[in-house]
Amino acid sequence: MISLNYRRLLSICLSGFLIGILAACGGQPKVIESEPSDTPEGTTSNTIPALQEATETPSNPAEATHQVTVNEVLNTDRYTYLHVEEEGEQYWVAVSKQEITEGETYFFKGGLLKKQFFSQEFNRVFETLYLVSKFWKAPSDSEAVLDEAFAQMNAAAATDLEVRPEDIKPAAGAVSIADLIAQKEKYNNQQIKVTGKCVKVNPMIMNRNWVHLQDGSGEGLDLTITTTENIPLGAIITLEGTIALNKDFGAGYQYDIIMEGAVLR
Repeated sequence: MISLNYRRLLSICLSGFLIGILAACGGQPKVIESEPSDTPEGTTSNTIPALQEATETPSNPAEATHQVTVNEVLNTDRYTYLHVEEEGEQYWVAVSKQEITEGETYFFKGGLLKKQFFSQEFNRVFETLYLVSKFWKAPSDSEAVLDEAFAQMNAAAATDLEVRPEDIKPAAGAVSIADLIAQKEKYNNQQIKVTGKCVKVNPMIMNRNWVHLQDGSGEGLDLTITTTENIPLGAIITLEGTIALNKDFGAGYQYDIIMEGAVLR
């Protein structure tokens, strides 16, 4: 049989618990407001080849084909910005300059996702923008079509492949290509980051893309990088991967130093 004192204590505890619930229900909900995003200063050009100033997120490695309807077209001297819609979702896509018809359906694969991307040409921030290299009108899974689109993109960007060290801002912890090559034994089998400009791309050889990166830290210094990411020619990016020495893939693909399995950072 429960004693009188115990029952009183239990009653007090239950009363306190109910009061706490009622107070919580009667209180106002807490509103968490997102902070406004910072807009990049207009003093620095952030055109498509200079990508390091925007937040980078790699797209789905599986490279699903996207079918989009073009709602708006904005042209610059070398690039075309497209406001598109895909299954009710609206966002922007940037491709090499080409004739695009508003209201028509197009397809693309891969791309780099940019958040809060500032365009100095239009003096505006694109909240969500994909930098796309494989963009075509007719639905097709033909690799020849995709390779041709990639080749056209490379040709369009080939006029701006000069590597200017002042344009390249190394990511935190990135190793310069000059230091990497000078101390290659130190970095052998190590995972590191490098920041540089993509001056050459050989897509989908042995199921990977072969990217050549330069950062201007040494005359003519070039680092070959393998990756499944789609890296547009002329893009300034940061990649992280594992360094390997004296790598021989056969078929003439032999490298004194190479970065493998790289991902965007």
